Amino acid sequence: MNSVVRKISIGSDYKNDAMHYAVGQKVYGGHTISTILYSEDDNSYSIYIKKEDEVMPWKKFNSNMAISVEYDLEY
Repeated sequence: MNSVVRKISIGSDYKNDAMHYAVGQKVYGGHTISTILYSEDDNSYSIYIKKEDEVMPWKKFNSNMAISVEYDLEY
């Protein structure tokens, strides 16, 4: 089962040193974060990016990292 996430922050110090990724954010060469999914199968978060009509996986984080999650409440 997958859950839709609006924003994910990676790092133990949320305010100062964490990396923040949010749906709609512009990243990597003109791409936009299209989806952030949580997978219970392997306890990980995957970030997918989109440019024009092409969607591709970009980053994956496992539960061994310090992660803060903000869920999408409008689904």
